Amino acid sequence: MADVIGNKDAKNFGENVAFANNGDFHVKGAANLDWGMKDRLSRIFNPKTGKTVMLAFDHGYFMGPTSGLERLDLLIPELAEHADCLMGTRGAIRTSVPANYNKAIALRASSGSSVLQDDLSHESMVVDIDDAIKMNASAIAIQTFIGADGQKETIEELNKAINLGSKYSIPTMGVVAVGKQMERTNKFFLLATRMLAEFGAQIVKTYYCDDFEKVAAACPVPLVVAGGKKIPEQDALTLAYNSIQGGAAGVDMGRNIFQSKHPKEMIQAVNKVVHDGFTDKEAYEYFLDLSQIKAEV
Repeated sequence: MADVIGNKDAKNFGENVAFANNGDFHVKGAANLDWGMKDRLSRIFNPKTGKTVMLAFDHGYFMGPTSGLERLDLLIPELAEHADCLMGTRGAIRTSVPANYNKAIALRASSGSSVLQDDLSHESMVVDIDDAIKMNASAIAIQTFIGADGQKETIEELNKAINLGSKYSIPTMGVVAVGKQMERTNKFFLLATRMLAEFGAQIVKTYYCDDFEKVAAACPVPLVVAGGKKIPEQDALTLAYNSIQGGAAGVDMGRNIFQSKHPKEMIQAVNKVVHDGFTDKEAYEYFLDLSQIKAEV
C-alpha cells in the first residue's frame, strides 16, 4: 500500500499532449465502452464539438425553492432549448420538463442531507436503477465527499451506481462535493477527480481551480465544471472560458444562469463559449447585445 507520508507530488502531466486512447470517438476515455453507453454520452456531449452545456436545477433536493427556481414549470421551458443536458431530480423532471423536449438527462440520484444540517456529506444512492431506466436517463449523478466525514459511504454509493450503470449501459457522473470545511486547492481536485475516474465514473463534475490544466490532463474521463454560487455574468463567462481553455469538456451551470436577470440570454452566451469558441469578452458582448444592456462605464 502506498505510503502517503513521503509520497512525491506528481508533476509530469503532459498538459499539451492530447489524450492517447480516444480512437475516433468524441468523448474522452470512452473509446472502449459499449454502444449503448456511447450513445448516451453522445446525447450529453455534442458530437460536433465534444462538449456540453448542462443546465443544473437540482438544488431543491437539499435547499428547497432556491431563488430563481421557485417555478420550475416556467423556468425550464425558457432555457431547455439552449442546453445539451438537463441535470435535475426525478421529481422535478417528471413534473416540470415536457417529455417532447428530447433532451439528455443527468439524473440526480443521490441524497441524504438538507440545509438544516451542518454536515451535508452523508448521501446515498436513493434512485433505483429501474427508475433511471424508465426515465431514459443519459447519466446518473452521484455526489461524493472526498476528505469529509461521509467519504467512505459516498464512495461506496458511487461504486454501486457505476456497477448498476455498467449493467444497463448508463453512464455515471461522479460529482466532487466541496463542503464548508473542505479545501478547494488544485491538489484536492487532482486527488478527487482522479479517484472518481479510477472508480469507473464516465464523467466527473468538479470545480475550476488554479492549474486546472493539470487536473484535466490527469483525469482520463471528461471533466464538467460546476458554476457554483451566483457571480456577475461577466465573471461567470470568464469561468466558463477558462474552464474550456483549461481542458474541461463542458460546464454545468445553474445559479449563474437562472439567477441572472436575463437567464435565457445568459445560457446562450455560455453556449457561445463552450461550442462556438467565443472568448469571455466576446460572449459578454453577445450577452449585452441579446439583453440590450449597456455596459457600465
